[in-house]
Amino acid sequence: MSTRDIAKNLIDQIPDSKMFYVIAYLQGAAIPDESEEKADDAYCERLLKEYQDDPDPHKTDAIPLEQLAQELGIAL
Repeated sequence: MSTRDIAKNLIDQIPDSKMFYVIAYLQGAAIPDESEEKADDAYCERLLKEYQDDPDPHKTDAIPLEQLAQELGIAL
């Protein structure tokens, strides 16, 4: 089995809720070889654009740390 086949099999095991992380990593890995700094900048710019273009009205919602800790049952 090739490494590509192994990767495809592993991707099939990842829940949809975590696929964003895999896609973000793959996008970074798919950047053509160029200077590492330029590649990092391009990747970050793409992530920023995706975030800015995201239509979710709640993407900037925030809650105080204390409230989050309380919801998660964590004592600060």
